[in-house]
Amino acid sequence: MDEEPSDHGKPRVRDYMTQDVVTVSPDATVREVAERIDESDEHSGFPVCDRRRVEGFVSARDLLLSGDKEPIFKVMTTDLIVAHPEMKVTDAARVILRSGIQKLPVVDDAGNLVGIISNADVIRSQIERATPEKVGKLRRTLENIHGVELEQERRQVELDRLIPTQEKVYADELEGRRYELERGLAEPLVVINNAGTLLLADGHHRVMAADQLDMTEMDAYIIVVDESLELGMAETARKGGLRSLEDVQVVDYARHPLVETTKRLQ
Repeated sequence: MDEEPSDHGKPRVRDYMTQDVVTVSPDATVREVAERIDESDEHSGFPVCDRRRVEGFVSARDLLLSGDKEPIFKVMTTDLIVAHPEMKVTDAARVILRSGIQKLPVVDDAGNLVGIISNADVIRSQIERATPEKVGKLRRTLENIHGVELEQERRQVELDRLIPTQEKVYADELEGRRYELERGLAEPLVVINNAGTLLLADGHHRVMAADQLDMTEMDAYIIVVDESLELGMAETARKGGLRSLEDVQVVDYARHPLVETTKRLQ
């Protein structure tokens, strides 16, 4: 598939789709599929596949007026809207928005199911999209200030190794970050590896929310400093007595500056 030059680097469906897709057989009964939907917290419908080939899609709505023993191939929707793995995520987003559906089966050129992309996956792609530029800007700033050349990488980082550089987080924002994490929507952290010391540059609310959820690792963009630099954020951490996440104060939402400003305006 040919790409226009302006398309280079744009997120593709393949990068954000779920590859491990739960499907049902065309010969399954309405009752069997209804029970699977009832038992699931995540699924309100399934792609219908004969081996790997997509034959249709069945939703809870398709089952409502059908008999328990009716085979799925008689009640499923066959007029399918699908995505291709090389499709731009922005194009998939337009299809999801205009069609009003929540999930698009992703099929290859042979019509075989290779994944599924949801509206949540589309949101995640937009959240993460700004992060590479954010970390690139920080890296270039550090290079200009200290006259060095730095590398960056993306990998999982252990939360108990992070040194916070922010003294407090707000309880209301923590709730939002928890919601994102529970649904896989949170963007990666930005961390500076200052000769082995991992300074958390961006993502304090995400890290604190992850800690509350007993997560031990998170995805992060890491700026690698081979020889220790005198960084302003490291000095901030020292002055604030910040050595671990336990030293970060959680402030009640009522004291958030935006809330206080709103109260004054009222």
